[in-house]
Parts: sequence; structure tokens; C-alpha cells
Amino acid sequence: MSNNMVTADSKRIDWMITLVPFILIMALAVYLFIFPEQANGVISQVRFFFGDTVGLYYLVIGVGVLLVSLFLSFSKYGDIVLGEPDEKPQYNFFTWGSMMFTCGLAADILFYSFAEWVMYATNPHIAEMGSIAEWAGVFPLFHWSFIPWAFYLVLAVAFGFMLHVRKRNRQRYSEACKPVIGEKNANGLLGRVIDLFALFALLAGTATTFSVATPLMASIIVKLFNISISRTAVTIIILLITCAVYTYAVLHGFKGISFLAKLCIYLFFGLLAIVLVIGGQGRFIVENGFQSLGKMFQHFIELSTYTDPARTNNFPQDWTIYYWAYWMVWCIAAPFFIGNISRGRTIRQTVLGGYVFGVGSTIVSFIILGNYSLGLQIEGKADFIAQYAASGDLYQLILDIVDTMPGSSFILVLTMFCMIAFYATSFDSIAYTAACYSYKRLEENEKPHTMITLLWCLLLIVLPIALVFSESSMNNIQSVSIISAFPIGIIMIVMIWSFIKDAKAYMEGK
Repeated sequence: MSNNMVTADSKRIDWMITLVPFILIMALAVYLFIFPEQANGVISQVRFFFGDTVGLYYLVIGVGVLLVSLFLSFSKYGDIVLGEPDEKPQYNFFTWGSMMFTCGLAADILFYSFAEWVMYATNPHIAEMGSIAEWAGVFPLFHWSFIPWAFYLVLAVAFGFMLHVRKRNRQRYSEACKPVIGEKNANGLLGRVIDLFALFALLAGTATTFSVATPLMASIIVKLFNISISRTAVTIIILLITCAVYTYAVLHGFKGISFLAKLCIYLFFGLLAIVLVIGGQGRFIVENGFQSLGKMFQHFIELSTYTDPARTNNFPQDWTIYYWAYWMVWCIAAPFFIGNISRGRTIRQTVLGGYVFGVGSTIVSFIILGNYSLGLQIEGKADFIAQYAASGDLYQLILDIVDTMPGSSFILVLTMFCMIAFYATSFDSIAYTAACYSYKRLEENEKPHTMITLLWCLLLIVLPIALVFSESSMNNIQSVSIISAFPIGIIMIVMIWSFIKDAKAYMEGK
């Protein structure tokens, strides 16, 4: 590329939006490196305010967005095509579903699928509701299904409408809020504040994801190759390797992203099929999964509105509120990407198709991997609950669960490759979205400059390395998401309001 083209490109870049999050994240990373104990203490105090004192806020937004998704699907708005009125979908259902599913979940789904029920089993709330056998398998399905995907899909159709119907060339949160806050505010200080909050939340969400699941990959490598260096060092090496993979993919555009997504889906379902068929828990997996699904539907309103006002168990504060906040910070990138690839689909097809592929695949993962270990626990063949209570090491627990399977070494290798593929497919879409954010204007089929994309690929990895290095507890890693999600919730409400107002005007021919 000539110097003139590079100069012209740099004039179109919004350096404030690009550099302020960069400086803030670098400052936070340095703070975590130099004063790890003090930093973790501050994060805990701030999390208590957002997660405990004003936790109801997250629960209300969760229920509200789910209701909006149903309204959009079954009302006249569902007929709106994200593109020209007679346009056909850009991708077939499987390719579209694969890219959507992998961009929104990352490797966390594998980490949590294996053993999330163990973390719930020790909470007093399970005993209040009934037995571990009955309820430990229900909460993972609830926390990973309809409300999280409602966040993604409602915002995805809002972004898709903005990009493909209204053909706006500023791919930002502030642009999506324009119908309510007005053009002057969207292009002025308020718009800048909205976009800075969004990018900071994006970086915090990716940090949470990387910091939670990469130590499992490190544990697998240490076990398979009998390496003597620390898990932290191996984790940082894995973060750098994964960064290289997703950087390579994103620089090859949507072709690279869709190839990785499909590869990831094949590896993922291959792993699930092996565990189901050869694990020896097939009957329990299917029957308990079916029962847990029924219980979730039966108690859905109760689960969605439970606040534990007397604080007898802190279950919603520790889990439901954390999860809704976690999905909200992921809403910066994933819905933009889903909206981008949903061109040619109606709003109804996007929301309901997303529920079928996204929620369906997620539920299958938790039913198969979670019920495998739960089955062993209930039959008395293992005591994972006691092991976790004694050590608190979830990574070692997952290795021990896999060890009980035939061909455990092969399954560990497959799990690791699957996790790398999940990370790469999530982060190539995030880096692409963040790079689009850096531009004042970006036409519909135009791609961000390679150097800007590269900058974001590297920036996404800084905070996770700092969190891993400072050995932040699971609680503090979760806190980063809860804190960042608070302003995003307000912005999401304005965006959804803006979208419905704009869609109504569109249907009236305005």
C-alpha cells in the first residue's frame, strides 16, 4: 500500500476512540502487574457494589431483553429483511449458524460444560430447592441459553437493520443510538462516551474469557507433556499462540473466519459424540438432560427473577448476575458480527434461527459434558464435589473428569484443539469489529486497514495476560465483567428503543 493511501486511511481513523481504551487497558494491566494484591482488593470492592447492591438491575434487563426478542419474532417487525426486501441470505444456515455460535461463546463453553454443576452443588441454594441430582444440571442450561442469546440476537437485528437496511457507515454503538439521542449527540461528546464505554467493556469481556479458560489448556499441556514450568507461564504462551491464530484468520477476512468456524463446529460436535458414545454414561446423560431441560422450562420465571433478598445463599449475586453481566459485555462484538453475517435474513429468521442453532448447540454441550461427570458422582464412582471443596482447583478437576473416560489422552488433545479453534473464531470476529470501531466512516463492503486490525489483535491479549500474571481469583476475573456491564446495560436499552423507533418509521415508509 502506498504512503498516500496509508495517510488517507489515517485521516479516517478516530484516534481518540482507538487510543483512549488502549491507554486505559495498558494502565490497568500495569497496575495488575505491579500491585496484584492491592488491585485485586479494589476490584472486589467495586464488584460488591455493582453485583450485590444494584444486582437487580442486571436481572430486570435480562427478562426485558428476552421479552423484546419474542415480540420482534412474532410481531410485524419479524417480516423486515436485513437488506433489500427481496434479498436472499448471504450464507446457508449451517455456515451462518457456525459463525454465529463460535463468535459468541469462545472456549468458555467447554470449560464450564465439563464441571459447572460442581460449583453450583456446594451452594446452599441447591439444598433449598431439592437434591443435587435434580438441580445441579438445571442451572447451567438456564445460565447459558435463552436470556444470554436474547442479548445477542436482539442487538444483532438492531445492528443488521442499521447496516443493511439503513446503510449507515459508522459501525458503532453511538450510531445505533442515533434515532433516540439525535444526530448531534451521536456525533458529539455523548456519542464518544458511549463508544468509549463500549470498547472498554469489549476489552474487559475478552479479558474475562481468556483468563477463565486458558489455564485449562495450560493444565492439559502440562499433563500431556509432563512439563515442569508453571501453569501461569504455559497459559501466557498459549495466549500468545492463540493471538497468532486469530490474527492470521482475521487478516484473511470472512473467508478465514467462516473456515475456522466450520472447523471448530466439527471438532466440537466430534468431542460431544465421543463422550456420549464411549463414556459409559449415555443413558444417564440423555435422561437427566431431558429432565433438566423440562425443569428449566417449568421454573424459568422463578429462576429469572430470584434475587435472594435475605442473602441466605448469595446464589444470584455469585452466578446469575455475573452471567448476565458477562453476556452483556460480550454484546459489544458478537451482535455486530451476527448482524453483519445475517444479511438477507428476516428479523424473525435471525432471532428464531439464532435460538435454534445457538441455544440448541449450547444446551447439547452442557447436557453431554456436564451429565457425564454428574452421572459418575450420583453412581458413587467418583466424588468430584468433595475434591473441588478440598482443592478449589477447577482445572485439575476437569482433567480428573476426563481421566475417567476411555482414551482420555486423545480426548484431552481434542479438547485443547477445540478450545484453540473456539478462541480463534471468537477473537477474529471481535478484532474485526473493534477495528471497524476505529473508523469515523466505513462503507458497507469496505474492510478496516490491516495495521488497525493488527493493533486490536494485540490489544485484546494485554489485559488477559495481566490478569493471569497477577493470579486473580475467579471472583475477581468475573468482577471485571460485572463492573464493565453496568453502563452497557443503559446503552443497550437506548439502542433497543432506537431500533424499534427506527423500524417503525421504516415500516411506515419514512
